[in-house]
Amino acid sequence: MELRPAEIQDAEAIVSVINAAFQQAESFFIDHDRIDLESVRQLFQKGSFLVADERGRLRGCVYVEIKRERSYLGLLSVDPQHQKSGLGSQLMTAAEEYGAKAGCGHMDLQIVSVREELPRFYRRRGYIETGTAPFPADLTPKLPCHFVKMSKPLT
Repeated sequence: MELRPAEIQDAEAIVSVINAAFQQAESFFIDHDRIDLESVRQLFQKGSFLVADERGRLRGCVYVEIKRERSYLGLLSVDPQHQKSGLGSQLMTAAEEYGAKAGCGHMDLQIVSVREELPRFYRRRGYIETGTAPFPADLTPKLPCHFVKMSKPLT
C-alpha cells in the first residue's frame, strides 16, 4: 500500500471511497452521499488529499488543509473492506506529518456527535475536545446531532 498525495485524476475514486466509508458508518443517522465530484474538485483548490493506493486502486484517503499556523484534517475514509486494518491510523499519521512539515503547530478536526466511536479513536492519538459547532441546517439527520471540534499539537 502506497500513501501518496492525490492528483486531480483521483477525484472520482476519492468520491467513491469517501461515500462508501461514510455510508457504512453514518447511514444510521443520515440518508445521503457524503460528497460529490464537484465538492472534491473544490477541495483540491484549498487543500490536499492524501490517498492509500493499492496497485492503482484507492483504499483510503484523508483531506488536509493548511490554515496559516494550523492545519485541518477531514474526510478520513477507508474502503469498508479495508477498515480495522490500521489504514485509518496510517492516513492520520501521514496527514499529521504533512501539517507539521508545512510548519503548522496544530491539527484540527471535527466529528459528528452521534459517532460514539470517534472521540476514543482521536483521543488515543492525542486529540482533545475544544468546542462544538452546529450541524449544517440544510442537512436533515434522523437524529439530533452537532459537531465536536478536536485539536492536537503537532510539535
